[in-house]
Amino acid sequence: MLYLSKSCNFAADLSPVGGKYYGSPPQKGGLFFYIVMEKQRVIVYVDGFNFYYGLKKERSWRKYYWLDVVKFFEMFMRDDQELVAVKYFSARPDDEEKKRNQNAFFQANKENSKFQLVLGKYLKKEIRCFNCGHTIYTHEEKESDVRIATQVIADVFRKNCDISIIVSADSDMVPAVEIAQEQGHPIFVYFPPFQHSSNLRTMCGKAIDLNRYEKRFKQCVLPQTIVLKQSCYELHEPDKWRNFE
Repeated sequence: MLYLSKSCNFAADLSPVGGKYYGSPPQKGGLFFYIVMEKQRVIVYVDGFNFYYGLKKERSWRKYYWLDVVKFFEMFMRDDQELVAVKYFSARPDDEEKKRNQNAFFQANKENSKFQLVLGKYLKKEIRCFNCGHTIYTHEEKESDVRIATQVIADVFRKNCDISIIVSADSDMVPAVEIAQEQGHPIFVYFPPFQHSSNLRTMCGKAIDLNRYEKRFKQCVLPQTIVLKQSCYELHEPDKWRNFE
């Protein structure tokens, strides 16, 4: 909230926009106060893999892979709030098809300057059975939880936002939430569809379950074809994702 005062020595013809006059209205020789209501700046931090696997749990929700992320979270803003950034944390998989699909999603969302992509690592993991000795290989995303926590704390101390929203059900987020709360900074948790964390819910009091807002998901699906602004390249929704619709 910004407070402005002005002493008038002339007949003013002013109309406040987004503010309100207090005291005497502007007139010759009068003193008035004008308050401009600044919107609260909000940053959303999305745990990309947590979000993706939440959608993946229910086949009927996989059609929302092709989501306009910024538009979706803007629907949760109040009139006195402004979404200034969505920081999306993820990593690139080794599988070529998954990598192509993911890249299309990233490119589509990067058309909005509020979408900020932060990439970690996707590492191969060896799992050995103690009974039979058989070894299987899987992949594990690394660093995103640390990067999210670091970004949240950095933005709080740099005063880059007035409100923080973490979109994750990873209990590793608890320390970052605690630090923000110790600084008196409002911080909230949105659980990705069909994901939850009792620790995070306890920390934040009231968490939002995004699976309750399917109508908003439906309203924020990207067009099947997007023309990129700079290159004029036609970007298409991945065929496999389109089959879920």
